Amino acid sequence: MFSSTFSVAVTAIAFGVVFLAELPDKTALAGLMLGTRYRASYVFAGVAAAFAVHVTLAIAAGSVLTLLPHRLVQAVVGVLFLAGAAMLLLKKSDGDEEVKAPADQSFWKVSGAGFMLILVAEFGDLTQIMTANLAARYDNPVSVGLGAVLALWAVAGIGILGGKTLMKYVPLRLITKVAAGVMAALAAFSLYEAIAG
Repeated sequence: MFSSTFSVAVTAIAFGVVFLAELPDKTALAGLMLGTRYRASYVFAGVAAAFAVHVTLAIAAGSVLTLLPHRLVQAVVGVLFLAGAAMLLLKKSDGDEEVKAPADQSFWKVSGAGFMLILVAEFGDLTQIMTANLAARYDNPVSVGLGAVLALWAVAGIGILGGKTLMKYVPLRLITKVAAGVMAALAAFSLYEAIAG
């Protein structure tokens, strides 16, 4: 049914498209927030596993995800962004604490938190739908899947490492407020698309 031949060109196309679409997305914000609080390698392990699951689902689903009504998808995304912004703003403040001591954060706890956050936040995301479209278009799930997962891992790594660097210069409280503001703006844009679409 599908091409089993690996294609560097298809992998490169998938990487470029998914990377550019995901870079300004909530994943970088989520990675940044987790990266400011926890050990980067633990966060990345959970996030990377969640992205592998998402890409697998997108490849398996093929073009089925694109059959969902665009307005419905945008409305759900908008509500999820609003919920994310509210959670950031209403979460009990930790003050401007430094990252917790490694003894307080086991690998399973931190990677599990990263996995669940991305698994829920990215379900039905634009890049998941784009990955399904690319898999259907190129009929080469291995190449598309590899390109998509590498792109998502790259964005997550940039977010996580950026979080560690940013914390040296900017208080966590300010980062949280900015992230919530960006999520609220994305929610407004998604809901506008759902209504106007």
